[in-house]
Amino acid sequence: MALRVVRLGSPRKKGEGLRIGAARRPPRGVRKSDYAKLDYYDVWLPELAPSQKWVSWALSQPWTDARWKKYAQNYRREMSDPRAQHLLELIAALSRSANISVGCYCEDQTRCHRSLLRELLRERGAKLARAP
Repeated sequence: MALRVVRLGSPRKKGEGLRIGAARRPPRGVRKSDYAKLDYYDVWLPELAPSQKWVSWALSQPWTDARWKKYAQNYRREMSDPRAQHLLELIAALSRSANISVGCYCEDQTRCHRSLLRELLRERGAKLARAP
């Protein structure tokens, strides 16, 4: 049993389990009934995505190390909200007894909130799957 952090829309890996979408918006041009079938997500949890304010800010200019640092600090601040804390604790606990995955759409995981989300979940004791 373990947690994988994935790119939504990528082919599912064997044993990946329930896929949670931690994106601000659902996929464009995809019918709701096709989200799971097309490997986006089984359950949408936008509360684990950065706010629209920070998504817009992130997309407004190319990444630099300083911009990434500011983005990471603000995402962590948003995730310190008690509602987000409860969700992080729940996902971390589930990872210790079931295969689950969480992700978003960004191509570059190193400049994506899902890399930060992985760390937040690790800090809460999530059992992370080994990289292939």
